[in-house]
Amino acid sequence: MGMYDLIKGDEGAPAPEDRVAKINALAAADDDYGALYSADLEACGKVAEAYPEKESSAAGRPRGPRLVSLDVFRGFTVALMILVDDAGGFIPAINHSPWDGVNLADFVMPFFLFIVGVAIALMYKIVPNKVIATKKAVVRALKLFCVGIVIQGGFFHGIHDLTFGVDILRIRWMGVLQRIAIAYLLTAICEIWLKSDDDIVKSGYSLVRMYRFQLFVGLILTSIYMVLLYGLYVPDWEYQIPVPGSTPNSFLVKCGVRGDTGPACNAVGMIDRQILGIQHLYRRPIYGRRKECSINSPASGPLPSDAPSWCQAPFDPEGLLSSVMAIVTCLIGLQFGHVIVHFKDHKDRVVQWMVPSFCLLELAFVLDFFGMHLNKALYTVSYTCITAGTAGILFTGIYLLVDVCGYRRPTLPMEWMGMNALSIYILIGCNILPIFIQGFYWMEPQNTLLKAIGIR
Repeated sequence: MGMYDLIKGDEGAPAPEDRVAKINALAAADDDYGALYSADLEACGKVAEAYPEKESSAAGRPRGPRLVSLDVFRGFTVALMILVDDAGGFIPAINHSPWDGVNLADFVMPFFLFIVGVAIALMYKIVPNKVIATKKAVVRALKLFCVGIVIQGGFFHGIHDLTFGVDILRIRWMGVLQRIAIAYLLTAICEIWLKSDDDIVKSGYSLVRMYRFQLFVGLILTSIYMVLLYGLYVPDWEYQIPVPGSTPNSFLVKCGVRGDTGPACNAVGMIDRQILGIQHLYRRPIYGRRKECSINSPASGPLPSDAPSWCQAPFDPEGLLSSVMAIVTCLIGLQFGHVIVHFKDHKDRVVQWMVPSFCLLELAFVLDFFGMHLNKALYTVSYTCITAGTAGILFTGIYLLVDVCGYRRPTLPMEWMGMNALSIYILIGCNILPIFIQGFYWMEPQNTLLKAIGIR
């Protein structure tokens, strides 16, 4: 299994030769799925196309047909990320919400986490050796975490700056890839160790019973998050803004509260300041676009004359406590992946996906109505529910369109992007490609290729 199969979504991991019997059984199950696939293509009035079998692995395990909807969903998420990153500054309605509420951009991260969970269920259909599988998962997560630190830790200084390097005392430890690595590792461990050996699943109830310990982990994580978010006391705190050639400006933030979910005095930020250190947090907080902090709100802009002291305080949107609920999103995706593994009939799969998806959406609106607001920065429970529910409905629709009815041609660009999601994210989403192009100029550093094509 490759380094980034958790992102790429390899549904057929090789197994040792001493497990040939189990492998043959799994291959037979995959053949059943292929038959259902072809039959439903014909029912949709399309020409049935047989998916070519992937080459057998070194262990002798034939791989079944790839679930195309997995790649298409992942590719759609990558395209959505590029859209909101490039157009979000001009269209505030699709940019990240400054605090409470959700906009289009706020669905990107949960969609990635959801599809990682689905892929994990397919990667670990058979686990011949749990210890070895765990070691590989740890190594894979560490590699992804380290890549995230290099890409988002401050090593690269932006599109318009040809310098690079980062002060270790100010490096940003958390980020998008780091959060995905953490969620992947915990979810993979749950899938490796916390599932029943009984493979007979005939109903939704038996599916829940088989993976009840994983669901229990999700409930424990949610409970821990709720207790810390609403139970921790947040004292007054201060931070400094560096001033070139002068002493830093110090700001005192008055708190002394418990259970606050505003930008200044929430437990999510306090935990990050205490454990990670305020100097290692993201220095362009999302709440800087609130009306209290920007005269151009909801866009970024100069501070108002009466701006509160916390407007320029660092805050990491991928912090420690908020990542707890990110793990829950990945666990929800894992359960959707189990439906693919255990239910071969398309109708059964759709029912098993749509019912929990709508339940999650309903729960999200109820929680928001009673004061637990939708909030990406805090990754609240209501935000977890609405994004996971939306991901479930969208994934079901793509599955029906692509894997059942066979409309692959219109989605080929998305499929390609999904199969190369990590590379596209690093090169475009993290601006590595523009930074590389920026390094080529004509005579003067100001005459760059980016400027020539109108990007700069």
